Amino acid sequence: MAGATRTIVINAPIEKVFAVVADYEKYPEFLPEVKGITVKNRNGNECDVHYEAEIVKTIKYALHLKEEKPTKVSWTFINGEFMKDNVGGWVLEKQGENQTKATYNIEVTVGMLVPKTILTALVDSQLPKMMEAFKARAER
Repeated sequence: MAGATRTIVINAPIEKVFAVVADYEKYPEFLPEVKGITVKNRNGNECDVHYEAEIVKTIKYALHLKEEKPTKVSWTFINGEFMKDNVGGWVLEKQGENQTKATYNIEVTVGMLVPKTILTALVDSQLPKMMEAFKARAER
């Protein structure tokens, strides 16, 4: 299983950052690699989110998300292409009135046909870009 954890400070209140993280259907508006999102089976603070993302090639996968407003969103893997598992989440911590420390953690197990270099490139280049995109969205 390959994993990564990244933390960023966002100049926005925790409630606003949480709202951006939990507005899954809006991800294609600010994450260029996300081509489509469908939310299904919403039940209180839990839902299933189906993603279509362009990561070297188009892949489809689904995650079960659980929200603990306004400090946490976590997920577990339902199914998907090229992946055997995907777990992780966001942890948000208030840093004063208008700052939030956002930590993103992901652990992914991919199939044997996925080269380790692709996974490393995703962690090293895509993850920081994704964090900056969430920061920019929340700070608007």
